[in-house]
Amino acid sequence: MKINPYQSVQQNPYRKQVDASEKLQGAKKKVDKLEISTEALEMQKGNPIEKAREEKVEALKKQIEAGEYKVNPEAVAKKMYEFWNDK
Repeated sequence: MKINPYQSVQQNPYRKQVDASEKLQGAKKKVDKLEISTEALEMQKGNPIEKAREEKVEALKKQIEAGEYKVNPEAVAKKMYEFWNDK
C-alpha cells in the first residue's frame, strides 16, 4: 500500500474483521440472570434461635456500655468446671 499526502489511507484491512466481530457480539449479548432457590430463600430468613441470640447480644452490649453489667463469678466458675471435667 502506497502512502502519500494526496491519498488518505482509510482502508484498514483489519477494520472489516473488527466490525464483523462487533456486530456478532452485539447480536449475541447475554443478559445475566439470577435465580434463588426456595431453600436459599428460607436460609435468608434465618431461624428464631439466631434472632433471639442477636437480641440477647444487643441487650448485653447495652448493659456493658451503660456500666450496668455484673459478672457472676460463681456461674463462671461453674461453667468452667463443667467444661473441663465433663470430657
